[in-house]
Amino acid sequence: MVTTVRFASSQRPTRARGRLNSINGLPIYSSSSSSAVQEKLALRGLPWWIPVSFSLPGLASPRLQLLALNPRKVHEFTVTRFGRIRGTLLLCLSVLVLTFTTFALAQRFGTQAKQWPTPFTGDPSTLIFKREDLQRIWQWEIASGHYPSRRKIPEQIALRIPPDNPALPPSRHPIAKRTRPFVSNTRGAGPKRVYLDLQSQSPNTAYPPRPVAGSIADMDIIMEHCDFSQKRYVRDCLEVLRVGAGLDNGKRMRRGNMDDWQYIYLEQEGTANTSFPRDANYSDIGSVDFGSDPDSGLSKKRGIDWEKPPIPLPASRRHQVYSSLPSRCDPESPRIFHMFWTGPFTDKPYLTLLSFLFTQNTGLHFASWPKDSLACRPKFHVWINPGPAAAVPNASAVRNMYQELAANPWASPFLHPRFKDVIEFKLWNTTEQLDGVAELREEWRLKDLFNSAGHVVAVPSQVKETDDDGEAAVNMNAGMPGQTGTARRNSEDDILHRTGSKSSSTYDRLSVILSDLARFILCHRFGGIYLDADTILLRDWEEVWGWKGAFAYRWSRLAKYNTAVLHLNKESALGKFLFKTALKNGLDFHPMTVSRYLKDAHLEELLFRLPDALFDPAWLNTEGYQIHRPPQPLFTSFEDFFATPVLDSAAPQVLGFDGFFKGAFSYHYHNFWWRPFDPARNWPDLGLRFIAGERIARQAARKSVGLVTTPNDETDEEVEEKVEDDRRDLDWATVLKRTCEAYIRGERPSMYGEWLVW
Repeated sequence: MVTTVRFASSQRPTRARGRLNSINGLPIYSSSSSSAVQEKLALRGLPWWIPVSFSLPGLASPRLQLLALNPRKVHEFTVTRFGRIRGTLLLCLSVLVLTFTTFALAQRFGTQAKQWPTPFTGDPSTLIFKREDLQRIWQWEIASGHYPSRRKIPEQIALRIPPDNPALPPSRHPIAKRTRPFVSNTRGAGPKRVYLDLQSQSPNTAYPPRPVAGSIADMDIIMEHCDFSQKRYVRDCLEVLRVGAGLDNGKRMRRGNMDDWQYIYLEQEGTANTSFPRDANYSDIGSVDFGSDPDSGLSKKRGIDWEKPPIPLPASRRHQVYSSLPSRCDPESPRIFHMFWTGPFTDKPYLTLLSFLFTQNTGLHFASWPKDSLACRPKFHVWINPGPAAAVPNASAVRNMYQELAANPWASPFLHPRFKDVIEFKLWNTTEQLDGVAELREEWRLKDLFNSAGHVVAVPSQVKETDDDGEAAVNMNAGMPGQTGTARRNSEDDILHRTGSKSSSTYDRLSVILSDLARFILCHRFGGIYLDADTILLRDWEEVWGWKGAFAYRWSRLAKYNTAVLHLNKESALGKFLFKTALKNGLDFHPMTVSRYLKDAHLEELLFRLPDALFDPAWLNTEGYQIHRPPQPLFTSFEDFFATPVLDSAAPQVLGFDGFFKGAFSYHYHNFWWRPFDPARNWPDLGLRFIAGERIARQAARKSVGLVTTPNDETDEEVEEKVEDDRRDLDWATVLKRTCEAYIRGERPSMYGEWLVW
């Protein structure tokens, strides 16, 4: 490539075309045609920018012209401003600094494996682990059967040998010849998969069939049909989900061959690759030659040294086919739903638990759980934080908790002995839970507990009123310890003393931040799936439990996580990474921050980001996306769930539960704790078996609207209800609540046609 630089004429006489006048030293220009132009240039001085002409290889013309800084003008400026000697020295020093900086950047980022640190592209890095640790985390999760996917391993992990994957069947295609120094695929070494065609069979066509025990959802196939980043529609995704699971129960429309929609499979016992080494062998992990720096290309958190020593990991787990388990419930993967709740129990966790009983295979249609059952019975653990998020429970907190629950009409039904094997209330103790995580117990007391996305809520030290055991005394519905009765009554105005969100203006921010931390602790310590309390289950989760990978779901249109649904494997390498990383980043577990932890470490695929269509099917519509082809129903605001627009208000009663995002596993209504599900019947309507609690709630509901209670409200002779007293159009929230309540009253079967046996 030929380059031509054109310098403008100087005003110095020695550089001009004219000769120097020996008398006055002024330049004398010739009478050529350019003399006038040169004279003007001399009067104007040197320009700052000069044209640089490039000749592109293979092209005679046209030439490419760019503007470049004029070095003679820079020299003239420095000499004029700082003097000849100092100006020249300053200019030389600037050239040296520029040359050194260019050379350093080329050395740091000049190879393919290098990358720009995140300060150049966005948030500062959160990474504290070396490449060796990241490789070991990947290897441990894969060897433990926690990666049943063919998605790529990030190249930045730089594995030289493809790890054997016991949760993935051998590939039907030969492994392509490797052309790069590192691998991005795992090698299937697990049992074969048999994909199921699930349909209702006569005569049981009125209700969908229960999922087959031990069945597994192929999340790779689900991603093909549901991934928003690939321009997939929630409407189409839900059709695939319900057809593949047989939820259409005999109402399937003719669509041709739908084999590609079969996403549920069983693993065949005895077809595993027995030559696969069960324990991870880290000695065969190779890395790309990065020269003297094996962690080159990783952007470390500024001001923090690499984590030392290497992250300790236990022996990898053994992946087993469901049918070969010694018991139907795998102790390494317990089927426990977790929920965290602060403040008085309300209709919100009430409906979450009702939807659990209405949709999951709890065995309540049997007098007792059959010993020969092929299914693993799921459980629901409700973790109660007894007071404000910043308070400490006292020694009698468990007793007080059960007394409060028994007196609460929304909670007391779930204390019935019929539900004792599937629903448990547990006391949340922040100190105990944090000390139960090995990665946290030594350091968490030095951190701010209430840190959300970098915003820290300061909790000042207070003199606490103590009981005889020297522990802080806290009542379930009281404010902070040491408050007077008046202070407790007014505590909802203080963010430190709130117990639950009673309105949009009194949002319990501290409890929300604490729940961000609690979900990771509960899943890491006990295994299972965490659900936000504003979640309603819409179908059996059998095939979700069967998929052993960790997951959360997509934050609407953004490639971030929402942890309203979260699954972590018990005491996993991924969990250890998250807690260690959070400690060095302010103990921040906001989902946006967790997204950064995983992205900076190239571990995003280990916490599978499932489409929000599975758990939050209205979210995209509420943000204005896919409105031209929305799912059923169409919500343009989350409030539409509680106050269905008039134009659509005929749908809830006509379509009922089956017409509500059919195919999705759950629905997340995003807070609205202060909006009742059923304004006209804002009490638990569960029949005579639970009439005592219903009466209490009826009286409270009538007093809240200024109605006077009658003597009949406290006797078995109930006030006769009239249809005119009800709302004419029922909202979706009301329909779902009344549907689940009818199941408990024995007026209808469960979603799968099973009648509750008392």
